[in-house]
Amino acid sequence: MTAVERLKAISAKGRPLRIALFSGNYNYTLDGSNLTLNRLVGHLQDRVGAQVRVYSPTTRRPAFPPAGDLISAPSVAIPFRPDYRLALGMPARIRRDVEAFRPDLVHVSAPDLLGSAALRLARDLDVPVVATLHTHFDTYLDYYGLGWLVPLVQRRLRAFYSACDFVLAPTPAIADEVRVHCTSARVRVWARGVDSTLFNPDRRRNDWRRAHGFEDDRPVIVFIGRVVMEKGLATFVETIRRLEARGGASRILIIGDGPARRWLKQQLPGAVFTGLLSGEALATALASGDILLNPSSTETFGNVNLEAMASGLAIVCADAPNTRALLRHGVSAMLCRPLDPGTFCKAVSTVIDDTALRNQLRREAHKLSGAYRWSEILDNAVDVYGEALSVRRAPFDWKHNMSIPAQATNS
Repeated sequence: MTAVERLKAISAKGRPLRIALFSGNYNYTLDGSNLTLNRLVGHLQDRVGAQVRVYSPTTRRPAFPPAGDLISAPSVAIPFRPDYRLALGMPARIRRDVEAFRPDLVHVSAPDLLGSAALRLARDLDVPVVATLHTHFDTYLDYYGLGWLVPLVQRRLRAFYSACDFVLAPTPAIADEVRVHCTSARVRVWARGVDSTLFNPDRRRNDWRRAHGFEDDRPVIVFIGRVVMEKGLATFVETIRRLEARGGASRILIIGDGPARRWLKQQLPGAVFTGLLSGEALATALASGDILLNPSSTETFGNVNLEAMASGLAIVCADAPNTRALLRHGVSAMLCRPLDPGTFCKAVSTVIDDTALRNQLRREAHKLSGAYRWSEILDNAVDVYGEALSVRRAPFDWKHNMSIPAQATNS
């Protein structure tokens, strides 16, 4: 019997399987992490028949409707990132709500105060805890002048993930890193998927390009994602400037929005900004570009890379664990030294000038994207849920905030 079948059987025995999910951002701001979590919740409901209750900060104007039952957790805006909110922990009303819900499993997706409180409550309720790793939080600090906090944050992250029964990491390299520092947690790889019916080369529209001022045969360089400094915007801008110094204005398409949009517009006044797009509008805009330039080295997976791969773009991106898990340098992408505009400039110039190479990168990346089907990816998470419900959990020493190693962990 597969894990999916086991969980379906649990849901068929008098009441549905109950999952309590704790998130730092479930739907109030659009990003790849919360879209992934919403997909997972929808899959749990549709595929397993589970009941999912989600606890997360909320706003009056969410980015999209939530999957599952969403309960608002108290939070405040983050000073240097007002588009995101910081959960303030678990008040008594939420604890009572979770206790009344009686979850079979707790899923934590952020190592914040709410996630830490959820861990403690799960231990009190004697239910397993599964964590998903979505963000390299420690890599963001340098972008906001807080690099001195990195050692403290890293210790906190290691303690948090060590306290979980299972940790789902997005790539094998990150999974190996977690295993080194969190020896008491069972670590599994959980990648991300792409909707190939939405993101594919057939979405390319020359009339869309012309309407936005792009010629049919002149390569368009694309940035897609949250417009925030930690996505490598400074490297992106300097790369474009060096390209233009070599010979003429580049054709730039910026898809997305965020607090650094005004700054980016000032730096690249000739770029086309679409703002936030979704659905077919997003897929058409992306497929109508030619080269994805993604200098970010702070991603854990990089959903935008996968969407660009499926859309048939040639990809130039930072050489980082997440990109090496998806792409091969010189075959399916050009991988560049992070924070090095000179390397990025040389790679983009080569891809622009060498049509045969550009077509090879597009073709090979598109072929690789076919291995990341959402149905299989989401079933992998369900498999881990089933495993978590069937294995012995490690005891946890809250006094010292560290896991007590149990036999056969990390297996």
